[in-house]
Amino acid sequence: MDIVLLMKAAVMGLVEGLTEFLPISSTGHLILAGALLGFDDEKAKVFDIAIQTGAIFAVILVYWTKIRDTVVALPTERQAQRFALNVVIAFLPAVLLGLLFGKVIKAHLFTPVVVASTFIMGGFIILWAERRQQNNPASARIHDVDDMTALDALKVGLVQCLAMVPGTSRSGATIIGGMLLGLSRKAATDFSFYLAIPTLIGAGAYSLYKERALLSMADLPMFGVGLVVSFVSAWLCIRWLLRYIASHSFVGFAYYRIVFGLIVLATAWSGTVTWSA
Repeated sequence: MDIVLLMKAAVMGLVEGLTEFLPISSTGHLILAGALLGFDDEKAKVFDIAIQTGAIFAVILVYWTKIRDTVVALPTERQAQRFALNVVIAFLPAVLLGLLFGKVIKAHLFTPVVVASTFIMGGFIILWAERRQQNNPASARIHDVDDMTALDALKVGLVQCLAMVPGTSRSGATIIGGMLLGLSRKAATDFSFYLAIPTLIGAGAYSLYKERALLSMADLPMFGVGLVVSFVSAWLCIRWLLRYIASHSFVGFAYYRIVFGLIVLATAWSGTVTWSA
């Protein structure tokens, strides 16, 4: 058993869990962490996607009551049926675009410099969105995910497609995009979490199936460590974030993105850090 490899898996699982549901891009952080750790070969890329499943189990645990009640009520209650349909509608655009363009994006955009540039751009978009809602509080017309229409869900699903560019942040795109589309900060965050369940489970399952030739039984300990660490850290992060947004905006995350992106670009251009692709 390679202890160093397991330690790298644990670090990557921690990065995944702590960043997946914050508007700071888990994929971007995983790319950068992998570059520093030398954990960025083809198998590592499959690992990065697969351990998202651990983070999703954390979402299911935190939102278990809502998920259970929705599943039980699906055959008879219109509200449960509409909520489930909205999640499916929001999920489909990323599936279609991912199948069409995923290979091209992965081949050309999964680099630290692209990620850093997207970090910075996303930070300024968050600042704009927060200032817009602060100056016009009435712009939030939806305060609960159950009040969303199919068109609202489709719009959020289309915004989620922006996260195909690494560094954008899936949660950031859906939360900030949802706020710009009229959702309150709480409703946008909740729907982003629900939408993550089919999106990330589907991405993980597809990646494992597609790249199954790269994997063997010897990889199970590495994947197991990554999944467990991702689950625990994501569970803690989600619980913290739900308390945080009750009284705070996302402005702090915007400044983090901008500063972190500038640091990566500066170290890359100066040669201080060799960020491999």
